[in-house]
Amino acid sequence: MAKVPLVPLGSALDTFTDPQGAAKNAAVLREREDLLRARRAKIESGWGEKYAARVREKGKLTTRERLERLKDPGTPHREIGTFVNFERKFGELESPAAGVITAFALVHGRWCMVIANDNTVASGSWWPLSPEKIERAQQMALRLRLPVIYLVDCSGLYLPEQGKSFPGRTGAGHIFKQNSLLSAAGVPQIAGVFGDCIAGGGYMPIISDRVVMTEQAYMVIAGAALIKGAKSLHLSSLDIGGPEVHVHQSGCADVRVPDDATALEVIRAEVARLPSSACEFYRHEADPAAPLHAPRELAGFVPADHRHVYAAEQVLARLVDHSLFWEVLPQRGREMIVGVGRVNGLYVGFVANRQGLMEDPEHHGAKKPLGILYKEGIAKVAAFSRTCNDDGIPIVWLQDISGFDIGVEAERLGLLGYGSSLIYANSTNTVPMFTVLLRKASGAGYYALAGMPYEPVVQLSTPLTRLAVMEGRTLAIAAFNTKLDDEFQIATSDPAERAKIEAGMRATEARIEADMDPYKAAAQMDTDEIVALGELRDWMELFAETSYQASGYRRVKNPRIWSLHDLGALTEPRG
Repeated sequence: MAKVPLVPLGSALDTFTDPQGAAKNAAVLREREDLLRARRAKIESGWGEKYAARVREKGKLTTRERLERLKDPGTPHREIGTFVNFERKFGELESPAAGVITAFALVHGRWCMVIANDNTVASGSWWPLSPEKIERAQQMALRLRLPVIYLVDCSGLYLPEQGKSFPGRTGAGHIFKQNSLLSAAGVPQIAGVFGDCIAGGGYMPIISDRVVMTEQAYMVIAGAALIKGAKSLHLSSLDIGGPEVHVHQSGCADVRVPDDATALEVIRAEVARLPSSACEFYRHEADPAAPLHAPRELAGFVPADHRHVYAAEQVLARLVDHSLFWEVLPQRGREMIVGVGRVNGLYVGFVANRQGLMEDPEHHGAKKPLGILYKEGIAKVAAFSRTCNDDGIPIVWLQDISGFDIGVEAERLGLLGYGSSLIYANSTNTVPMFTVLLRKASGAGYYALAGMPYEPVVQLSTPLTRLAVMEGRTLAIAAFNTKLDDEFQIATSDPAERAKIEAGMRATEARIEADMDPYKAAAQMDTDEIVALGELRDWMELFAETSYQASGYRRVKNPRIWSLHDLGALTEPRG
């Protein structure tokens, strides 16, 4: 029982794909991923080199330069919310990444959440969705108990759009509630103040455990211009709330440093004082290892066309260490794969949709489509989800789902009840859960498999993701159902009316197809980040390590007393 029965999974790419098909599939995906990289690069440039030069002329670093110096040399960072406000206009202006960078980064071997105002975009102002993006990052840190590092260089709200970012439940003021919740949970918060820190920007660092200020930094409720107008006083913002005031008089800051580089070294030193990562302990003597089959091969066999199928087992084989996996309850609910593998030596639970056709156990000789939730699969996933939660195993949900089974038999079998049980499990789990929308994420299936409304710690999309209730053509038929006959053909002999209905259906289908674009979802924060298929293993490593880094705040069972062993024992063949 102490040994988790991991077995080899997957096979070499050339054993299940023809080279020509794999090359064609990879070419389609390469085009989409090239677009992804180009769009990322444009966003990362902020408002461009002219604004970056202005920052450097003041003797400061740009925010992305600060991030590079903050994190451990040569280590990656994983940015989230890159596409928030993507292609959204505010008058003539855009706010790349909503003017704030949020990223997981390693500092002295500890994963931290970095939240940094982009000082090349309107002096780090908060735009519509900037507060929500900051709060989302704070929530991730709270769920995982990761230290939070704020790199503050913020001139407050972008005032022409204040009505969209100031008053609501998740408006700018909610950032400070999240500061308080992090503090109440004992999550370390460290703030570096590098420049403007006005109004809400001034409140943001104050609850932090450590506040470091550079000589160019100031924190004020109201800036010099406002005070001059209100009280006829001729002062600079540094006079009002610079380091001389807040380090030596008010006590609102702790350390005064000459420049950005020194501030970042002080912040790194503070992180070094924190407890180290618990990952090595929870590896149980296992060494981190790459998958036997390369993650980059995902582009060769996961089709861009959602109507084409692939083997979900081959995906898992390119995500887990040594391509070893323990599938739990393999003979029941065959439309779903549930099981456990190691990622960087750490145990992670996986839930994935099989694709294609399978034998219908209820009707001998019949087949039914996969990528759909049926009774047994729902029950299996619910039991697995609850058991992982009991055992303390983080769960990754790999979605490629068209929805729930429908029809007379589905209702007779009680899918509503079984689906509610699964939703209850995922709503009440406390173990870290992460969701990846590989391709289709449709209907209530998207909800049931821990989609964004069920608050996974992070939800990723790929360039292939299609997130919607239903496909554009299906929705067009539903919307114009009263105009169609039983064969879904337009039920009129009037040419003018027929043309009008056809145009309406085409317009509806086109609008829904546009709404399914992953960039639209990311722009409005319906998904956290868009990543290339070949990057998924890197994200799995982040998910695993951040789930196990902190210790003592949640139950993590030794593998020999997992409840998963009980599930396995009750369903394995006898004799």
